[in-house]
Amino acid sequence: MRIDTFDPATLSDAFGIDMSTIDLPGVAGLGAGWGRVPPGGRSEPHQHDEIEMFVIVSGTGEIVVDGARHPVGPGTVVKFDPFETHVIDNTGDGDVVFVTCYWREPRHAGEVAARPDRRRFGERPVFVFSTPPTPNGDLHLGHLSGPYLGADAFVRFQRMNGVRAWHLTGSDDHQSYVVAKAAQEGSTPEQVAAHYGAEIARTLESMDIRPDQFTVTRTDAGYRQGLRDFFAALETSGQVARRELPALFDGKTGRYLYEVDVSGTCPSCEAGTNGNICEECGEPNTVADLVEARSRHSDTVRAEGLARHALALHEFREDVARHHQLGRVPARLRELAQRVFARQTFDLPLTHPAQWGVPPRDADDQVIWVWPEMSYGFLHGIGQLGARIGERWQAHKPEQDWKIVHFFGYDNSFYHAILYPVLYQLAFPHWQPDIDYHVNEFYLLDDQKFSTSRRHAVWGKDLLCPETVDAVRFYLSRTRPEGERTNFERDAYTATVREVLIEGWQGWLDDLDRRLKARYGGVVPDAGTWTPEHTAFYARLGRRLAAVTAHLGQDGFSLRAATAELEGIVTDARAFAGHEAGLADAAGWQSENRTAMALEVAAARLLSRVATPVMPRFAGRLAALLGEREPAWPTTVDLVPAGTEVDLSGQVFFAAEPTSAQAAEAAPDPLPWLADLVRTTLGLPAEAVVADKTLLELGASSLQAVAVQYQILERLDLDIPMAELLSERNIGTLGRDLAQEVAR
Repeated sequence: MRIDTFDPATLSDAFGIDMSTIDLPGVAGLGAGWGRVPPGGRSEPHQHDEIEMFVIVSGTGEIVVDGARHPVGPGTVVKFDPFETHVIDNTGDGDVVFVTCYWREPRHAGEVAARPDRRRFGERPVFVFSTPPTPNGDLHLGHLSGPYLGADAFVRFQRMNGVRAWHLTGSDDHQSYVVAKAAQEGSTPEQVAAHYGAEIARTLESMDIRPDQFTVTRTDAGYRQGLRDFFAALETSGQVARRELPALFDGKTGRYLYEVDVSGTCPSCEAGTNGNICEECGEPNTVADLVEARSRHSDTVRAEGLARHALALHEFREDVARHHQLGRVPARLRELAQRVFARQTFDLPLTHPAQWGVPPRDADDQVIWVWPEMSYGFLHGIGQLGARIGERWQAHKPEQDWKIVHFFGYDNSFYHAILYPVLYQLAFPHWQPDIDYHVNEFYLLDDQKFSTSRRHAVWGKDLLCPETVDAVRFYLSRTRPEGERTNFERDAYTATVREVLIEGWQGWLDDLDRRLKARYGGVVPDAGTWTPEHTAFYARLGRRLAAVTAHLGQDGFSLRAATAELEGIVTDARAFAGHEAGLADAAGWQSENRTAMALEVAAARLLSRVATPVMPRFAGRLAALLGEREPAWPTTVDLVPAGTEVDLSGQVFFAAEPTSAQAAEAAPDPLPWLADLVRTTLGLPAEAVVADKTLLELGASSLQAVAVQYQILERLDLDIPMAELLSERNIGTLGRDLAQEVAR
C-alpha cells in the first residue's frame, strides 16, 4: 500500500497552476499528481493523447471542455477523453485542490481522433467569418477561392450536422485603398464604397454564397458609435494611449504616408511591400521602418515624430501564446507569432491622420485604423445577426459560449491571430474568446499574383452563371491554396470541367440512368445476394464518407482533400460498374446484379449528400432526382429504398463557360452605369439628363474622357478608342453599343 498526502510545499508551476507528482512505484503506464488553483485562477488550455481523470478534493469552480462550462466541487469526478481541450477555472473564494490520474490507451486515442464528432460545437452558436473585402473593386477568383468559398462550405457542412452556424462578412468601407480608388476614378470614397460593395455582394450571390450577415461599415445602424465605444474601452485599459512615434510623410506635399501611399523593402524578409503589412512574410511594419521607402505622390519622403494612439504589442507575447492553445491555430500562424514577438519592442499605431474613417472620441484629427476597427466589426455583425433572428447577442457583451471561426488569407494573419486577441483581452478582460483559424495562401493566375491594377485577373462574373457555378466551385476547391500557393489556368479549368465533371461525373450518371431503365424500368431494385466484391465496394464508399467528413470538419478542414474524395467516389463507382458489366445481363446472376445496381445507385446518393457543401446546386438536383429532400449529413452509406423511381435523363449538371446570353445577363447594364459615370466624372448634378448628349456636348475635357475610357475598360473589359468616345454618338447610343459588345 502507498499513501500520498497533499503537501503545498511540493507544488511547482505547471500549465498555469500549481502541480506536484504522486509517485506510484511498480505501476506501469499510470501517472498521478496533485493540483491547486488559487481563487480567480485558471489552468492553461490543455489537450493530449492520454485519458485523464480529475477528482475534486476541495473548492468550487468550473471545468471548461471545448468551450462548454461545467460546475465542479468536492467529490466531483471528471474524465477527459484524449484530445479534449480542458481548463479548470476557480470561481470560488478558496483554493481548488484536485487529484489527477492519466494513462495511455493508443487504440482508444486512435478511435477518438478518427471520430467525426470528436470536437463538436454542440449547442454553441458558431460565427464563421470571411474577411470583409475592400470595396475598391469586384471579387476575382483569387478572392473567391479563399475565405469566401471556404467559409460557405464550412457553414453548409456544419448545418447539415445540426450545428447552429452562420456565415458573416461585409464591406470593409473605411480602407485607405477606397480613397485611392476614388482618386483614380475621379469619384468620392462614398461612391466607390457603395458601388463596389454592391458589386461584391452580387458576385457572392452569383457564387451561391449567401452570408447570413453582410455588414456595411459605413452605413450600418449603430456601427460608428459602437466602434468609438470599443476603442474607448481599449483606452480605458491603460494599454492604448496617444504617444509620439516615428512616422513618414511625403517630401513635397507633407501628406502622411501609410498603406497604399507608401512602399519599400520589408525590414523582416527584404521583399517589396506596401505600408503596414508584408504580403510575403506576413509580418507588420510601422512604415517608418521600411527600407528605401517611396511615396506614391512624389519622389521624396521625410521622417518625423507624430502622436498617435498606440499599443505596446510586445508586452502580450504570453497572452497570445495562451490564446493559441485554446482553438485551432495552424502552425503557420504560431510561427508568425514567434517571429513577431522576437522583436524586443513593437509599438503599433492604432490611429492614423486621415479624413476617411471613424475618429476616436478624443482625436478628431485621426481615424481608427481600419484593421483594429475590423475586430469590432466582427462583434457588431454578431449583434446585428442576433437582433434579426431573435437572439440577445450584443457587440459590447461577448459571451463565453460563442465559438468564432475565421477564414482569411495569409496576408491578414497578423491582424486576425495576433492583434485581435489582444484587443479583445483589453476591451473585455473577462472574455476568453474561443477562435479557430483557417488560413489560405495566395491563389495565382498563370503563376503570377492576381492584380487589379495590372488587369491580371479573372473576375467572378467572367465565369459565374447558374449553369457554371458548381463547376467553378469544384475547380476552385480542387485547386484551393491550402498550405501552399496554387495556380489557376483557364485552359486547365476548362479541361478539368470537361474531363472530370462532364465526361466523368455526368457521363457516369447518364450511363447509370440508361442501365437502370434498360434492366429495371427506371426503378431501384432491392439488393439481393452480396459477393465479396460488393462488400469491398460498399466498404470503400464507407471509407470515402469517413474521409470527406474529416476533411470538411472543424479540425482537418480542407476543400482540396474533400474534393479529391468526391472525385474518388465517382472513380470507384465507374470502376465497380465496369467490373460488374460482364455479367449484368447473364442468366442465373439476377440476385447479384440487383445488388450491384443498388450499390451503384447508393454511390450516387452518397455523392448527392456529401457534395452539398462544395457543389450545392448539383447536389440538390441529384438528391431530388433520387428522392431525397434536404438531406442531412450521412453517418452511413445507405441504399436508396427499393421501388424508388429514378429518371436522370436530359439532365445537364455542368458547364465550363457561360453562353453569350448568360454573359450578357450577368454583365452590368451599361447604360445606367455609364450615365452615372459620366455625371460623376464631369461633376454634373445627379439629376442631369445625359443620354441624349455626347461627351463633347456635355463639356468633357480630354482628361475626363480618358477617365471615362479607363472605367469602361475596368468595368466591362472593353477598350474603346478615344475617337469613338468623342464621336457624335450620344451617351444613350454608346450605352446600347456597349451592351451589344458585352453580349458578344
